[in-house]
This record gives sequence, structure tokens and C-alpha cells, in this order.
Amino acid sequence: MDIFSLVGKSGTGKSFQAISICNDYGIESIIDDGLFIVDGSILAGKSAKRQATKIRAIKTALFTEDLHRDEVVAKIEEIAPKSILVLGTSDKMITQITNRLGLPAPEVRIDIESRTTEDERRLATRYRKELGQHIIPVPTLEVKKEFSGYFLHPLKVLKDIKEGKSGATERSIVRPTFSYMGNYTISDKAIIDITHYAASLVKGLYEASSSYVSKWRNGITIDLGIVVWEGVNIIDVAERYQREVHENVEMMTSMNVLSVDVQIKGLARKEENYEQN
Repeated sequence: MDIFSLVGKSGTGKSFQAISICNDYGIESIIDDGLFIVDGSILAGKSAKRQATKIRAIKTALFTEDLHRDEVVAKIEEIAPKSILVLGTSDKMITQITNRLGLPAPEVRIDIESRTTEDERRLATRYRKELGQHIIPVPTLEVKKEFSGYFLHPLKVLKDIKEGKSGATERSIVRPTFSYMGNYTISDKAIIDITHYAASLVKGLYEASSSYVSKWRNGITIDLGIVVWEGVNIIDVAERYQREVHENVEMMTSMNVLSVDVQIKGLARKEENYEQN
């Protein structure tokens, strides 16, 4: 297993550069702030950026908790990547992380200064200190469960054109709990409107008669009442609507949908009104 390290002070753009470095060196996976990331997917760990205090964030990034460490070690052994890029603020931090995870010492050390200009590092520091925004090198939908309800949006970055090909990679900007400034909320009305849109996608559904949203620390639950056309398979319609609501709410809001409960409120006859159960 080949280990690479990316070293740079906090807020100098390491996470932002991680994907480009992996592309350049052919690196398969990333260890960044407590997460094990492979091909743009979070496979194990928990994010330091989700911790309530700076001290807990540091401990998470260093895998000091055995349960956290064991989960990531097990996933690394299962996936058995040929190469890993480990991000850290210093060589000492890199050594602490690799020791905790039982990884070999890095063979290649990459300094953030070799990948960025002074102006780019200054801008990254401004985003970190003034705006409280951090970047995770995975698509937005990958982090929605970890950061449900927190400021989060995709950041498209044009890759260098190589061999006549171009494309875009996606990172996600998050606002960590310990540097949270202001409130980011999605109204219940917006979520309910999405459930009504989802209803229009389901054949055999007459109407969504009621919707109720409950918000929890780690996500939301949605309770729905529906009226279906007489003669259709009620269970099939309810299950399709349940899936459409779950997928569309998560896709449009990046919030973690914990559950979608559907109740059949009535049957609609083709001619006019429906009969309540």
C-alpha cells in the first residue's frame, strides 16, 4: 500500500486540492478529517467538521476514539486500496494518524505550497476564518447525512484540461458546528411542496391529502396522508410515493430523511368525489 501525505496549515486549501492530487498521482483513497473516502464516497468514519468543539474536532481528525478508529481500519482492510492520501496540518499529525490506523509511513510528501499560490491560500484562509466554511472532497449528496440541516452546497471546480479532455469535480462546502455563524433552515412549507410534486409522479395516486414534517438533530421525518384511485394496488402506490418523497426531498434539500410514513386516507372514484375510510 502506497501512502502519500498532503501537509499544510489549517485553512490553506488541503481538502480543496485533494481530488486534483489524487487524479494527478493516481491515488485511490483519502483520509481527511476523520473520514475514509474512496472514489468520492464516504465509506467510513465521522467528520471532524461535525463536532461541537474545536478540541473534539481535533480528536476526531486524529482518530483518538477506538470505535471510530476501528471502523475506519476495518473498512481500509476490506477495501484494500493500493494507495491513500492522508491530509494533515503537520508531519507530526500525519504520523499520529498513520500510527493510529496502522498504516505505513508516507513514501511521498506533498506540501500545499507546491500546489497553490499565496493568493489561493489567502483566499482559502479567508473562507475558513471569516465565513466559517470548510470543504470536504466528496459530492454534496455524500455528506447530506453527516451534515443534515447545516449550510451545505456543491462547489464545481473545472479540472485541468488533459489530453484534450475536460470535466468537473465536485467538492462540498460545509459550515462546521464549532464555527457556525447564523442560521440555515429549510421551511416545512418547502418540504411539503416537494411532497406534492412527488405525488404528481405516482400513477394511481389521486392526491396527497396531508403532510407533516418533524425536524430532529440528525434529520427529518415526514408523515403523509394520501387518497388513491379506486381499483389500484394500494400498497404498491403507497410504496412508490414513499420512495419518490424520500428521494426528491433528499435530492432537493440535502437533508437527511430519517423516515417517510404514509397513511391511506381514502379512495377516489373515477366519476367525482372520493369515499373516506
